[in-house]
Amino acid sequence: MIVAVLGSSSCTPAEEEKAEAVGRLLAEAGATLVCGGRGGVMAAACRGAKSAGGLTVGILPGVDRSEANPWVDVPI
Repeated sequence: MIVAVLGSSSCTPAEEEKAEAVGRLLAEAGATLVCGGRGGVMAAACRGAKSAGGLTVGILPGVDRSEANPWVDVPI
């Protein structure tokens, strides 16, 4: 199962907490998380997925893979 999570590059602490929980729950369900790969909601979702041992894929807007957040396993 592959699930995409998209959201703002900036978020409130409450939104960050929810996005992290979503990422964690997706990983616990065996899903691969696909997102934009940088900050905000997407970083929080990746962090949550990684905390549960999940695989994360970040689709970046440019060619510099170093722009990916630290929880992205596969930067594209």
